[in-house]
Amino acid sequence: MKAFVYILKSEIGSLYIGSTNDLKRRLKQHETGHTQTTRNWKIYELIFKQEYPNLLDARRMEKKMKNWKRKDYIEKIVRDGYIKTRL
Repeated sequence: MKAFVYILKSEIGSLYIGSTNDLKRRLKQHETGHTQTTRNWKIYELIFKQEYPNLLDARRMEKKMKNWKRKDYIEKIVRDGYIKTRL
């Protein structure tokens, strides 16, 4: 089953990195306040998504990205439109 790593950007520039096997459902959960981190975001935009063959791979990449200390790595991924690094 395919899965996705995705990045949301708030109106003030905060970033949220997540993964899911149902992107449409997950975005709806963000809209309805289901996710604590994005609950108070009034406006956000899906700025990136990348497909993976399964949820385990997507979760591994999400974890790896969340451990990066430099925000410019994430900005480069968004600019380039894909993640170059391996799991």
